[in-house]
Amino acid sequence: MSEGLSASSSSGRWLIAAAVLGSGVAFLDSTVVNVALPAISRDLDTGLSGQQWVLDGYLLTLSALLLVGGVAGDRYGRRRIFVGGLVIFGLASMACGLAPTIEALIAARIVQGVGAAAVVPGSLALIDAEIREEDRSQAIGLWAGMSGATTALGPFVGGWLVDAVSWRWVFYLSVPLAVGAIAIALRHVPKSDGAGTGRLDVAGALAMIVGLSGVIYALIEFPDRGSDAGVIASAAIGVIGLIGFVVIESRVDDPLLPLGLFRSAQFTGANLTTLVVYAALGGALFLLALQLQQSMGYSALEAGAATTPSTIIMLFGSPLSGKVSQMTGPRLPMTVGPLVAATGLALMTRIEPGAGYFTAVFPAVVVFGLGMTITVAPLTSAALGAVDDAHAGTASGVNNAVARLAGLLAVAILPVVAGIDSGPGQPLGSGFHTAMIISAICCALGGIVAAATIRSGAPVTPHVQPAMNHACQPPERLTS
Repeated sequence: MSEGLSASSSSGRWLIAAAVLGSGVAFLDSTVVNVALPAISRDLDTGLSGQQWVLDGYLLTLSALLLVGGVAGDRYGRRRIFVGGLVIFGLASMACGLAPTIEALIAARIVQGVGAAAVVPGSLALIDAEIREEDRSQAIGLWAGMSGATTALGPFVGGWLVDAVSWRWVFYLSVPLAVGAIAIALRHVPKSDGAGTGRLDVAGALAMIVGLSGVIYALIEFPDRGSDAGVIASAAIGVIGLIGFVVIESRVDDPLLPLGLFRSAQFTGANLTTLVVYAALGGALFLLALQLQQSMGYSALEAGAATTPSTIIMLFGSPLSGKVSQMTGPRLPMTVGPLVAATGLALMTRIEPGAGYFTAVFPAVVVFGLGMTITVAPLTSAALGAVDDAHAGTASGVNNAVARLAGLLAVAILPVVAGIDSGPGQPLGSGFHTAMIISAICCALGGIVAAATIRSGAPVTPHVQPAMNHACQPPERLTS
């Protein structure tokens, strides 16, 4: 029998509870914010760009620091980084709820992303490191199921809080959950000192943050400010930062993004598929929440409930999808799934003022949910199956960072390309139809990329994870 805690022991159950509660804070926060955006817009008097920054401020630091969080846990102690991340997240959540202006809210969301970047990889790393090997699959399955349930509850809880109390309670809700996770972790999770070897790629992380910040700022502000000096300077700084990131990663000993992994055609293809599919997912769900409330008059609770069928389908269908992909190999489901999801996105063009829920919204979210269910489990497995076991943690971290980056870019770019520039609480207009067509094309492109790059016939071990959480989808393992 291998060393480590039994999943059925008291210590093992407490450790799993800490991991579930910690990751659940980030997952719940990510799904409740979308339905709160129209209320935030009205209360803080901001338009579409402010709503975009509420999401992208969080995704910006999460995307750039996700790999740093995983590596930091390995080197400086998983419990220390996990608890530290929860402290940062809890304090930032309180600041979000107290924010008097949209600028203050965005700043607090940026700090939330820093905390989440430590918590999300750390939660699963605790299970991976402390639970004995023969119980690990059971523990990860429990973690995934509970995390998925948290994701599914998000729209309901968020919508109810917005309608019954205030959008501020969407953020206050995270505080007691974070405190509970901290208390459990300090009392029941074993302390580890970490490997303490190597150096964190701080320069790479800073270059990534500068690069993404500059590009995203230019994209979001361009519709309102045009090509003024500030927007152009921001874009230039962003491009220089991203180029600098690539140069740094090619020269440091311990890079955040090992460029050599992309020599594998399957690894590159899996991540390209992730990029376009999760861009379609993130952009479409962001705009759908606004369309339901600002254009069709749904309440926050009704908007949250409207998309729940997709979440339920993914929650219960992903394990079955993983079993099928294990038998067939990842190429077939990764080709078919995005095409089915693209059909669902195309059906969302029918979601417009005057359309009924069961004639327009329900069919679209069901078909979209089926497509994503088919896609997600084999997608991560294909990325991990393209590298040797020694690089599995890094490959998983890269794949999940790509998914976060996809949502970040989609929220910034899709409204601009689709011609959406609505004021506080205003309808999205015909641009929503255009945005859904663009999202459908992106998603279908993911299926084409998978068909061209993913190996067929070679079964892979499925990696089931809460698929609906496009803002904070958790990595499988973030050890390097």
